[in-house]
Amino acid sequence: MNITEYFSMLFTDYTLGVITLGTAVLGAVCGMLGSFAVLRRQSLLGDAISHAALPGIALAFLLTGTKQTHFLLLGALISGLLGTFWIKSIVKKTRLKNDTALGLILSLFFGFGMLLLTFIQKLPNANQAGLDKYLFGQAATLMVQDVYVMIGVTGVSLFFLLLFWKELKLLLFDPDYTLTLGFNTRFLDILITSFIVLAIVLGLQTVGVVLMSAMLLAPAAAARQWTNRLSVMIFLAAIFGAFSGVLGTAISASQNNLSTGPVIVLVAAVFVLLSFVFAPQRGLLARRIRFYRNRKELNLRKTLSVMYHIAQNHKDISHPHAIKILNNFHGYTRKTLNKLEEKNWVEIRGNQWSLTAKGYQEAENFYKPNEAIQDI
Repeated sequence: MNITEYFSMLFTDYTLGVITLGTAVLGAVCGMLGSFAVLRRQSLLGDAISHAALPGIALAFLLTGTKQTHFLLLGALISGLLGTFWIKSIVKKTRLKNDTALGLILSLFFGFGMLLLTFIQKLPNANQAGLDKYLFGQAATLMVQDVYVMIGVTGVSLFFLLLFWKELKLLLFDPDYTLTLGFNTRFLDILITSFIVLAIVLGLQTVGVVLMSAMLLAPAAAARQWTNRLSVMIFLAAIFGAFSGVLGTAISASQNNLSTGPVIVLVAAVFVLLSFVFAPQRGLLARRIRFYRNRKELNLRKTLSVMYHIAQNHKDISHPHAIKILNNFHGYTRKTLNKLEEKNWVEIRGNQWSLTAKGYQEAENFYKPNEAIQDI
């Protein structure tokens, strides 16, 4: 099945529709909430939470003896929240930095989770097979009930984002000022962190423990390149995440032996790469164009500066010897002189030139700030 056939079957095949809708909703909610993790410089938090959820999955299976998704994800949610608040407690009550606490909790919980999975695999119980799918995800196991839960979490997240929009914006960009205004910053921090944990737990079944942090951060990182407004960034991150889910699912379904989770992450990485290159303000291409334009403008003003000095120090500035002086100026080209003429800063007649009134004014404006600094 190729991609064209996939999209033609999307609205007729029930299973394909459920999986695609689930990955799209997951990408949207991850992009939306991941924007807060990126702006709060907590990019490693998603990695720590996803790895911290693994022992919760294993313990939920040991306690219930079933692989029902809801029980396993509930265990992952409890474990993820526990790991998150341990991280915050370590940072608050010790001298350790945030990245150190993240690394400690990540390695501790993930190691404990792998130990439990090894123990479970040796149990004389055939029901334990398949838990390792949570390491890399398996989108094919998505059920319509799982999609309903994702939609519900997305709706609740949007509701609280809109309800506390002003407070969350202040918390992102100036936590101290938010506190002085009387807002409960601890409650806001717990609120947004809890939703991030919930989004990560929902994505474990599809993307897996190892890659879930990339699903959380990649759409937000791509969106950050395109705008300086929080609302636009969240919207773009949700769009990038949703498209990553849909395209990743389509590519995975159209090829044999391609796991859906890694493909979704790779598509999200492509969005990040394209954003880094082609974004209008922060993109590498835009920066290169600005650098080239600024260098051209600098060459123009340097040439104009030399011509201004010549005009100031020579009585007859149209005499050919003035052209010789100008030709000895480093960086002078005929093309630069023609650009000055296009700007109506210079008049050229054969081998003779003269500054226009506009050119004089531009050169004087260029030197006035420097003269003011020297006077000070």
